[in-house]
Amino acid sequence: MGQPTPATDDGWWRSAVIYQVYVRSFADGDGDGTGDLAGVRTRLPYLAELGVDALWFNPWYRSPMKDGGYDVADYRAVDPAFGTLAEAEKLIAEARELGIRTIVDIVPNHVSDQHPWFRAALAGGPERELFHIRPGRGEHGELPPNDWQSEFGGPAWTRLPDGDWYLHLFAPEQPDLNWAHPAVRQEHEDILRFWFERGVAGVRIDSAALLAKDPALPDFTEGHDPHPYVDRDELHDVYRAWRAVADEYGAVFVGEVWLPDTERFARYLRPDELHTAFNFSFMTCPWDARRLRTSIDDTLAEHAPVGAPATWVLCNHDVTRTVTRYGRADTGFDFATKAFGTPTDLELGTRRARAAALLSLALPGAVYVYQGEELGLPEADIPLDRIEDPMHARSGGTDPGRDGCRVPLPWAAGEPHAGFGGEPWLPQPDGWAAYAADRQAEDPGSMLRLYREAIRLRPEFGDGPLTWLPAPDGVLAFARADALCVVNLSDTPVGLPAHSAPLLASGPLDPAGRLPGDTAVWLRA
Repeated sequence: MGQPTPATDDGWWRSAVIYQVYVRSFADGDGDGTGDLAGVRTRLPYLAELGVDALWFNPWYRSPMKDGGYDVADYRAVDPAFGTLAEAEKLIAEARELGIRTIVDIVPNHVSDQHPWFRAALAGGPERELFHIRPGRGEHGELPPNDWQSEFGGPAWTRLPDGDWYLHLFAPEQPDLNWAHPAVRQEHEDILRFWFERGVAGVRIDSAALLAKDPALPDFTEGHDPHPYVDRDELHDVYRAWRAVADEYGAVFVGEVWLPDTERFARYLRPDELHTAFNFSFMTCPWDARRLRTSIDDTLAEHAPVGAPATWVLCNHDVTRTVTRYGRADTGFDFATKAFGTPTDLELGTRRARAAALLSLALPGAVYVYQGEELGLPEADIPLDRIEDPMHARSGGTDPGRDGCRVPLPWAAGEPHAGFGGEPWLPQPDGWAAYAADRQAEDPGSMLRLYREAIRLRPEFGDGPLTWLPAPDGVLAFARADALCVVNLSDTPVGLPAHSAPLLASGPLDPAGRLPGDTAVWLRA
């Protein structure tokens, strides 16, 4: 077992570059077509050369994989498809030797229907109290206990053989836990300690605002206040208890908190609760200077009162990849298609994604990079008969699902399956090898080389605040410490502000030394 993280905190997380690893699609070490921990370990030198400070792993726990591992059957075991607990401990230790910390995913809202607790509940044991199991409505209990709908489509209730119903805000294979029960709280605090004692430096909390439910389980009505299961006040006691555990180990939290109310959002980031939370407004903002600036200003303003750092992310395992999103017309973000408009111009999307990378990496706070973004991967079209994401089936086929951003990575252009390993669990598109990491490593103009250089130069922006500079319409320009960032989102080339030297550009300047549209530049003041 790895050594516990010491109970100190040097604040590394406030400005870290954190790389998201979707293990199933990262690298296949044993040739079975599924990414695994052995594959990740072989690619640690690549991640060290990229320059990231930490790795966030999507769930690697034992799971039936009905929702990509977010249906957890055992939080203390690694799924055999990914490896063993011993391999996880080696990975955590080997990454730390390279200066890379590890963040694991915790899924507290629900478990798998194969979890021992739920199986015991089905057998009539006292574990029924650990879930939301209720009699149905109607003359014979044939109707669900309330009108709640699943996040994946359809009713949020499934009937058991004994006639009662259980709640699942996601897939039926993911029964929700009853967080009013002390055993649920104690179990999760024990799980945190289990991983912190193995050297994990932090935890990402899935669906962090959904745990607590109104005990009356009322019907949902528009404008229900407070919401019956989102952002309930009793949640904060849970996270205060978690923070006490994390502080013993010097560990940190990042919460997945989707809330439109900025004041309510900031409450999760008070000094005795979560350290950070994901910033979804920036990720879902279209390529528009005014709207991006508003998102940046609002984000910094909502974090300031609680002294928490902002987080910046362009993409993750749940949304269409940046190159594809930014290559579509601005029709606003559509959560059904997880994209901005149609059709896609990949050349345009790539230019914008390169500029967006420099923008996000220049902002104050932490930055999350989803695997493959540093390769400029576009969204992949998955054949209908190969889609595995339950969102697709539960929506009756109207939601394309999230598999298009989860296609296994291309590592080596000249190898079978672009060097991923065995035949991938999701099909790689034709031409995928053109994005291979080995090819990009040799190309000074590649997306990979841009990310490596940007991460290397990021300390030029220091730890200080952001100051906006005068700029034409459609242009974002700001200073931090002794560095400037200018992003031209307009169609017209613009001159650069006074500076002593260029640092890095997402694309070439024009012959007059101006910054073209859809291009960003870093300058030394």
